[in-house]
Parts: sequence; C-alpha cells; structure tokens
Amino acid sequence: MKAAEVRRLSIEELNQRLTDLSDELFRLKFQLISGQLQNYKRINQVKKDKARMKTIIRERELQINQSLPEAEAAMAEE
Repeated sequence: MKAAEVRRLSIEELNQRLTDLSDELFRLKFQLISGQLQNYKRINQVKKDKARMKTIIRERELQINQSLPEAEAAMAEE
C-alpha cells in the first residue's frame, strides 16, 4: 500500500489495518519457521506497510503534513 493511499484512511482504519498487519506478520514468521512459507518477499512488504502506517499515525499525532492536499494540488498544476 502506498503512502498516499494510507494518508486517505482514518485513524480507526489505520489502527485496524496495523493490527491486521501485525497478525499477518506473526503468521508469516510462523510459516517461515515451520518451512511452509511460499513468498519470502511478503515478510518485508508487511514490515514496510506496517512502518508506513505507524509513520502516518505519528504524523497525525504531531500534526505534520496537514496541508498535504494543498501541496499536492500545487504540484499537480506545475
């Protein structure tokens, strides 16, 4: 999931998806240990998605990038 897609989500949705990703990461690690994991790249993808969501949540807590839609509109015009 890209950062722009994550920024469109509400805090509740972000927290729910973060929980889902944590569960998925646990299952993937369990599959890795038991030798049943098919897609090793998925572990890194989940870790990066989880970090992305945590970053967006923290930005909102600190009220960083609140003027993001204005900045995107200015870039689109150029």
